[in-house]
Amino acid sequence: MSEVLAPAPAPVSSSAPVGTARKVAKIALIGNPNSGKSSLFNHLTGLNQKVGNFPGVTVDKKTGITHLTPSLKAQVIDLPGTYSLYPKSLDEKVIIDLLHDKKGESYPDVLVITADASNLKRNLLLFTQLADLKIPAVLALNMMDVAEKHGVKIDLAELQQELGVPVIPVNARNGSGIAALKIVLSEQVEPPRSSFYEIPDDLLVMVRQIRYYFELSNDYLALHYAHQYSKLSFLSEDDKEYIGDLVKKYGFKSNTLQAAETISRYTSINTLLLDAMRVTKAENNEQFSNKVDQVLTHKVFGYLIFFGVLFLMFQAIFAWASYPMDLIDGGVASLNAWIHTLAEGPLVDLLTEGVLAGLGGVLIFIPQIALLFAFIAILEETGYMARVTFLMDKIMRKFGLNGKSVVPLISGVACAVPAIMATRTIESWKDRLITIFVTPLMSCSARLPIYAIMIGLVVPEKYFLGFLSLQGLVLMALYLIGFVAAIVSAAILKWVLKTKERSYFIMEFPTYKMPRWKNVGLTIVEKSKAFVFQAGKVILAISVILWVMSTYGPGNSIEQAEARATAELTTLNLEEADAEAHVAGQKLEASYAGKFGKFIEPAIRPLGYDWKVGIALLTSFAAREVFVGTISTIYSVGDAENEATVKEKLMAQKDASGQPFFTPARAFSLLIFYVFAMQCMSTLAVVYRETKGWKWPILQLVYMTGLAYVSAFIVFRLFS
Repeated sequence: MSEVLAPAPAPVSSSAPVGTARKVAKIALIGNPNSGKSSLFNHLTGLNQKVGNFPGVTVDKKTGITHLTPSLKAQVIDLPGTYSLYPKSLDEKVIIDLLHDKKGESYPDVLVITADASNLKRNLLLFTQLADLKIPAVLALNMMDVAEKHGVKIDLAELQQELGVPVIPVNARNGSGIAALKIVLSEQVEPPRSSFYEIPDDLLVMVRQIRYYFELSNDYLALHYAHQYSKLSFLSEDDKEYIGDLVKKYGFKSNTLQAAETISRYTSINTLLLDAMRVTKAENNEQFSNKVDQVLTHKVFGYLIFFGVLFLMFQAIFAWASYPMDLIDGGVASLNAWIHTLAEGPLVDLLTEGVLAGLGGVLIFIPQIALLFAFIAILEETGYMARVTFLMDKIMRKFGLNGKSVVPLISGVACAVPAIMATRTIESWKDRLITIFVTPLMSCSARLPIYAIMIGLVVPEKYFLGFLSLQGLVLMALYLIGFVAAIVSAAILKWVLKTKERSYFIMEFPTYKMPRWKNVGLTIVEKSKAFVFQAGKVILAISVILWVMSTYGPGNSIEQAEARATAELTTLNLEEADAEAHVAGQKLEASYAGKFGKFIEPAIRPLGYDWKVGIALLTSFAAREVFVGTISTIYSVGDAENEATVKEKLMAQKDASGQPFFTPARAFSLLIFYVFAMQCMSTLAVVYRETKGWKWPILQLVYMTGLAYVSAFIVFRLFS
């Protein structure tokens, strides 16, 4: 094992702890992607985490509480990964907004800068920029074991002396070094003593004017104001205009100066590493990752392996999620039945059929969400996900998407809710927004009951070559249509969506590692909590509204409908189940939902639908599979779980002229409508959650509804 020299005493003061007794100290974690920052955050905070958003922007902010000592706690902010302080994405922009605004409420007391010891030269570029801002800082040097395996020896005492900050070796995978880091942070951490970039003399006049005008603490921060004033959201328009005038007056060329600064910094970094680091890498030290990459990123085998992994992943999700989902569904049903044994009445019905039914609609998604994000976390932890995004980026970029859009799109075949949540791995806000926008066009599993019944009504059971089912081919065609629509919509949105943010794809391949199971578990808990407590609120509210609309009607219309339907039973001679369904159908027609169905009937009649189908369209917004149950009740077909009975009774339905109602024209019109229409309210709710507002969910709903309507109209006319 390589020798690692002990660090010198940390340059801290024993005077006062970070922060005061009147406020919680703020510690910001910042570092390059794959430097161990998120793992370090998980070790510091554990389950004491929450997800919010940075003020004024739609980017998630992970914060947590850590106990530095038994009596001293601090708030930890996990900033997005970045390679430098010159942002190229919305995620990176929040870093300069936070670090350049000393009056901001999230301005940190201390920075913990994570660095990969096996790639120290590249990681120190960001460190030197942060050091020149003169914010109190600690360098957490991660992956020392990996550096040693690659023949890299680091003199921690010398490095600490050169950098002018405490340097604490940590292992973010197993948590070693965390205790030492907490001890340092519990003391008064000083700003870095060293400076790494000298501002050119010809810029100092302009820089000093900005510094004194804004009362800034140092010249380098003032220089950043000149570079990035248009991106700093906390500056007023007058402030931006002031800096803009100075930039023009002095002929300030931002891009040229950024490049010159980067070259100067790497010169300084090379000099300081001459004494602090030695590399004795041997030929037999070739990384195992490089050999595996030759197969996993191969232009043929790479795609075959990727689709094989996806096939196994989603087969496992369907198989493993079904049991806990059935338990949740059965548990909610049993709870409803038990409550009805205790009491009856409108309030009990509201609790069981509205609140608990809506709650069940939220909880039933948790197994899928947990399993999907468990698989995604494992793929990310092992390093394979980086290879997938590289492999697919060239193809997806042609359509305005990103290599990281692949997993959410394919996840949408299972459920759009966790698929949209999975877009958080996409750094570019534009690419992420396009992916969120088009993902609901992928046919989810909840549409299968609709597809199965409608295809069974109008597509004969024929086989080609003895094994290719015509019905199966139609089903496959529906999924293909949804995928093509998603790709085409993404290409259109690529040109329509106006943004100053340019889409970059910078991907560093991490080495392959065993998953950190603690991180996997924390990911599952975090994603599940985000869904239940954010999107779940909207789902529950809409479920209650739909129950009220379906249960009550104007005046005494419900009672009159029930009495009329009961009287009709004496002449209809129906079975008990069919009789109950007949009464329920009449009551539904008299409810507010029924009235709404009658109201929208003129709008949906061009598609071949009547008011009964209109109600099913409305109620299926709660969940696509609700369509079958609703249409079963409306058409009085008895047990909706009996697929054959549903088909037979639907085939027996007649239109006003006495002809079969569900003709191929109407069935295919409905199928196309459900291929393109917004999936369900849970999808709308999670889009609201992910975009931090109603603008994009409403645009998405209008676009998909319009696309569904026009397409269904065309199909109905073609087949009529």
